Amino acid sequence: MDPLIIAGRTFDSRLLIGTGKYRDFAETRAAIDASGAQIVTVAIRRTNIGQNAGEPSLLDALPPSQFTYLPNTAGCYNAEDAVRTLRLARELLDGHDLVKLEVLGDPQTLFPNMIETLAAARTLVADGFKVMVYCSDDPIMAQELERIGCVAIMPLASLIGSGMGILNPWNLQLIIEKATVPVVVDAGVGTASDAAIAMELGCDAVLMNTAVAKARDPIRMAGAMRKAVEAGREAFLAGRMPKKLYSASPSSPVGGLIEPRAR
Repeated sequence: MDPLIIAGRTFDSRLLIGTGKYRDFAETRAAIDASGAQIVTVAIRRTNIGQNAGEPSLLDALPPSQFTYLPNTAGCYNAEDAVRTLRLARELLDGHDLVKLEVLGDPQTLFPNMIETLAAARTLVADGFKVMVYCSDDPIMAQELERIGCVAIMPLASLIGSGMGILNPWNLQLIIEKATVPVVVDAGVGTASDAAIAMELGCDAVLMNTAVAKARDPIRMAGAMRKAVEAGREAFLAGRMPKKLYSASPSSPVGGLIEPRAR
């Protein structure tokens, strides 16, 4: 599969995996190994990466020497908290600047607050962060986030944790057509076919957490997601046949066939 390039860095995998909601760090590691993911997201406000001395640290299960960490601002509901959280992450990870920004607008739906997201993005980009940003599937908002300087646009396919799949492929296609930075579907993927569809639409990558962590067998699901992302990307590059109600010409040649004898 062709490599994914984000902020000048090259990755072999186009599947990004979250590290939350697993039974323990051992299951987290096993699932991520099965997924083949190289980028792992970390909720700084919910996961110990050194800020809680004496407690088990994710850094031991997933060493930063083996994985690219993507600190995120899950649980933040305003720009100020999001910026503060990612500045803390940069300190904890020795100057790490590739981050995922998400500012939520509602604790029930976890839909993004785009006004606060835009404000946080401006501050973080000005502060030297390379910002991958969770957003609504609004093509105009996506263009504005890219104009601000975000290095990847991450529209939701459906609500976080819903598993509803891609509810509005047309908006995703509008975002993809205009974007000059990677477009990563973030939120709503429930099973492997959802991931494949996202990639077939032309998305550059897929990020997921709940779909793997809350599967009956997270490790097997992680492997399925890996195959789905790879297959979807290959199908997109190959270019599907046009859709039509029926074919005017048969798929098999008819010339030279023996005609039935008249009786």
